[in-house]
Amino acid sequence: MNNPSKVPVTILTGFLGSGKTTLLNRILSEEHGKRIAVIENEYGEVGIDQALVINADEEIFEMSNGFICCTVRGDLIRVLGNLMKRRDKFDYILLETTGLADPGPVAQTFFMDDEIASEFSLDGIVTLVDAH
Repeated sequence: MNNPSKVPVTILTGFLGSGKTTLLNRILSEEHGKRIAVIENEYGEVGIDQALVINADEEIFEMSNGFICCTVRGDLIRVLGNLMKRRDKFDYILLETTGLADPGPVAQTFFMDDEIASEFSLDGIVTLVDAH
């Protein structure tokens, strides 16, 4: 049972070209009334639709639809800590991994680090597959 005071986190994963960023951009552009922070765990270029970005400073930026986004170029734990400073602006986190990443170590972050485990609850891992 999830602790309601913890921030729920869903990891979005899949191989390169499977549609992760397409799904993420769809979620970001929908009018669903949810306040979602997005963590982009990418190598290099950010996959988020740049037309939605209004304020990009450092690794965390705000978007025109009220979402908070950030990129992980360093340590996920540090990024999560920085996001918690803006806890009043979101209710949920979507974490998109790169197509090159194994989601296992990312998921373990939410169980192995006591401080992270006390603030966040991993509620699922969604894997996209491009099938013909």
